[in-house]
Amino acid sequence: MTDAPTSARVDAWLWAVRVYKTRSAATSACRAGHVRVNGDRAKAAQPVRPGDELRVRVQGFDRILVVKKTIAKRVGAALVAESVDDRTPPPPPRESVPFVPVRDRGAGRPTKRDRRDIEKLRGRDGE
Repeated sequence: MTDAPTSARVDAWLWAVRVYKTRSAATSACRAGHVRVNGDRAKAAQPVRPGDELRVRVQGFDRILVVKKTIAKRVGAALVAESVDDRTPPPPPRESVPFVPVRDRGAGRPTKRDRRDIEKLRGRDGE
């Protein structure tokens, strides 16, 4: 077996460690500015090396990944775990996230009664 390459394209590496389902999705994320390497916006062809820190925005949340080993092809889950160090902080507990009431789609504008009920829920009574 040959030694691992010293660098790999950032889009190929993100695809290989299963952050994105397809390489084209990883490329699109780079174009949209959702990928940062060592704090700077990354283009899809930018090389990553061991020790680089990547901040990747996935589904509205930032993931912090550190490159331990460069890979350019999809590999098994055990090798993926050896290639990446995930330093993403855990999400806040559900109890601390405030509940946001959601109206049914197509329900139209709230009526005066609905508005008053919403204000009561938010604790902004006019009384």
